Amino acid sequence: MNNFLLMARYNAWINERIYGAVTELDDEAYRQDRGAYFGSIHHTLNHLLVVDRLFAARLSERTPDITSLDQVLYDEFDALRGARRAEDDHFIAMVGAWDDSALRAPIRFKRILGSGEHEMRRDHMLMTLFNHQTHHRGQVHCMLTQAGIDPPPIDVIEYFAEIGLS
Repeated sequence: MNNFLLMARYNAWINERIYGAVTELDDEAYRQDRGAYFGSIHHTLNHLLVVDRLFAARLSERTPDITSLDQVLYDEFDALRGARRAEDDHFIAMVGAWDDSALRAPIRFKRILGSGEHEMRRDHMLMTLFNHQTHHRGQVHCMLTQAGIDPPPIDVIEYFAEIGLS
């Protein structure tokens, strides 16, 4: 089994759960600065989409149109949620199309932070991306708890149980 495809599907599943929990917040609570790295749930969710789009472009060997890691792509929650779903679907399709050789292929890209070109294997880029998602989703999970929302279970084992994988 392509574990990256499994992770892309898990990523979509967990994003849907997190966004569902966010709908329990009013706009003020959603945008409240809670002391996380990107401040609010709104800015953290935007950051996750920014980085996904940045990596999707790199993984496809295109020049990204991302200019900043704190770029706000969507100011309205519903638009952000729709874009999140579309990006998750894009990642599932993209990752599902790569064989082992494509996953091991090195990709050259320009970094947003720092300078110069960098080279990284596609599979290592995916590991970086999925780890990044986990890190910031954990922050959103914590901010939801701070806001009085009981976030849904998001562990991989919950996903495995739901899809019947043991």
